[in-house]
Amino acid sequence: MTTTTRPPVGQGGEIELAIGGMTCASCAARIERKLNKMDGVTATVNYATEKAKVAYSGDVTPDALVAEVEKAGYSAALPATPEAKAKAEQAGQEEADELAPLRQRLYISIALAVPVIAMAMIPVLQFDNWQWLSLTLAAPVIVYGGWPFHRAAAINLRHGAATMDTLVSLGTIAAFLWSLWALFFGTAGEPGMRHGFEFTVMSGDHGAGNIYFEVAAGVIAFILTGRYFEARSKRRAGAALRALMEMGAKEVTLASGERIPVGDLKVGDLFQVRPGEKIATDGVVEEGSSAVDASMLTGESVPVEVRQGDPVVGATVNAGGRLIIRATRVGSDTQLAQMARMVEEAQNGKAEVQKLADRISGIFVPIVIVLSLGTLAFWLFTGGGATAAFTAAVAVLIIACPCALGLATPTALMVGTGRGAQLGILIKGPEVLESTRRVDTIVLDKTGTVTTGQMTLVDVFTAPGENRADVLKLAGALEDASEHPIAQAVAKGAAQEGPLGTVEDFANVEGLGVQGIVDGHAVLVGRPQLLAEWSQYLPVELERAMEEAQAKGHTAIAVGWDGKARAVLSVADQIKPTSAEAITRLRALGLRPVLLTGDNETVARTVGQAVGIDEVIAGVLPADKVDVVKRLQAEGRAVAMVGDGVNDAAALARADLGMAMGTGTDVAIEASDLTLVRGDLRVAADAIRLSRRTLGTIKGNLFWAFAYNVAAIPLAAAGLLTPMIAGAAMAFSSVFVVTNSLRLRRFKPLT
Repeated sequence: MTTTTRPPVGQGGEIELAIGGMTCASCAARIERKLNKMDGVTATVNYATEKAKVAYSGDVTPDALVAEVEKAGYSAALPATPEAKAKAEQAGQEEADELAPLRQRLYISIALAVPVIAMAMIPVLQFDNWQWLSLTLAAPVIVYGGWPFHRAAAINLRHGAATMDTLVSLGTIAAFLWSLWALFFGTAGEPGMRHGFEFTVMSGDHGAGNIYFEVAAGVIAFILTGRYFEARSKRRAGAALRALMEMGAKEVTLASGERIPVGDLKVGDLFQVRPGEKIATDGVVEEGSSAVDASMLTGESVPVEVRQGDPVVGATVNAGGRLIIRATRVGSDTQLAQMARMVEEAQNGKAEVQKLADRISGIFVPIVIVLSLGTLAFWLFTGGGATAAFTAAVAVLIIACPCALGLATPTALMVGTGRGAQLGILIKGPEVLESTRRVDTIVLDKTGTVTTGQMTLVDVFTAPGENRADVLKLAGALEDASEHPIAQAVAKGAAQEGPLGTVEDFANVEGLGVQGIVDGHAVLVGRPQLLAEWSQYLPVELERAMEEAQAKGHTAIAVGWDGKARAVLSVADQIKPTSAEAITRLRALGLRPVLLTGDNETVARTVGQAVGIDEVIAGVLPADKVDVVKRLQAEGRAVAMVGDGVNDAAALARADLGMAMGTGTDVAIEASDLTLVRGDLRVAADAIRLSRRTLGTIKGNLFWAFAYNVAAIPLAAAGLLTPMIAGAAMAFSSVFVVTNSLRLRRFKPLT
């Protein structure tokens, strides 16, 4: 038995209910209305995901919410916790095939309905008393195959409501009862009876000699077929999210060698990861170095090198050496769990256009029943005959199902957000999609977004006659003893080119640099003033190199030893290799890029020119970033903001569309609408492309759903559609909408 999480009584909160028994968008709309009538409750019910997201307060309890759903004729339950699911898996409990009952009902109905339809449509198969065989085959289809529709219609009737099931049940029962009357009280039961339009015209019979078993059986078979493919497609639509949630490791080996379930791992525990194994949870490398394949989580195909002190993310794969990792986040706090939660919340949301569709679905069924009765009356009173009147009325009932309306948005949203998760793009909600369509300006934070956000040794200028290797060996060793970011950049760059020397008598000279003895040499690294204090003056060549570096916005430091200035080192926050390409792609999407930074004008202009940004705003404080976004919005621009730091959070929240780099802070990610798991700015262009494609699919689905009903109902009322064709067309409309949404699975990133 799986366990569930129940919030304390009387404290309120948010809860997600798994809803059972919904068969169309009208069901979802009805449950939503019922829940929202409760005091202190705000609910959103999603037909595609079969879940209700409920916020409640006051004395409302989860049990009261479940009871309210059940009073409406549906089932509700709290989803099992991830821990309970994991324990169930470990206990060997396999997930049941949810489609098996529907598939069995469908196969039996098709096997019995096909002969009934064939006999009705092919005169040569109409042997003497064939109509009684038709009754024998059709009755199980109407009773057993149609039972879900009849049961749901009865429950809805008891609660004074009507849904798509009401339409199907009314239409098929009417066809069946009419046929029974014709068989037992009319002329249809006579030996030698024949069926078809030409026989009706020749005999002058306007109903008493006609049977509609093929209509009742055929409609149920067609609609069950549509339901089956719809259910299977919905499972495929949610496959990306399920794959994301199942991506993590199930067991972990502690540093002591003990093997335990991942659920038992605690923050601070040390665990080992062998080559080829998944990293169990988020943590920091304590021992070892390796390449980590994060493609399944970020979409990045190139493995990332990690060593002692580097952070790693759970569910990524250790592709190289053995690692000892200290757990920093476990369970629902891990990045994988947060990603899954964000995707699921996005799929449970509703865009404004979907809310309109839901409102229409809620009132659509009663209107259709009135239209069907009106059609019946019109044909009878205008002399069209009982057969034509009955056929047209049933066709109106069958053709008008609002399922396609209910599926139009959630299926596209499920597939789009799931595909985004696979590519390292997390969309927070459906309203974000509308924002991506409107934006025309994209504001980019410089540090950590356009640039790496880390100081790097970019140039080494040596005085005439000096050796580059000696400069890096001595300067790198001395700087390695310092914690300053610039010193660490020099040390890291030097270590990549060769071994560092041995340091003695290290000293930090406040505000000027560092000094010490390295391999017997008295070394100075820092500002030229530090070297000048020891009478080590820069030659003309090095002074010129320092000026050129500073003109580019780089930080330049001098190196000297044994009484002589030897070199100038240039350190800078380097531009990401992909940033220029990203700007080109953003421009191609019709966006105007703006570079925003707290750095000085020279640095900002240099970076902007390098990546192709003309509009640069420099020297701004965090509060000023918000003002810049406000000013651009006041100019009539729809603004997207991309950032990664705490200082970007307010601007991200203020922008029409906020995009946080996943390499940034939790505060920035929380304030954004889109999260780019990778630190690659090109993904921002892919995120906007995917969002716009998803929105386009939603609008296409809704257009089809509305156009289908607007065109089909008049045709049915005019007698131009038989009930059986209406049933097939209705089933096709739902399958078409879901299939159209599934095309988003083939979305290809440009990155």
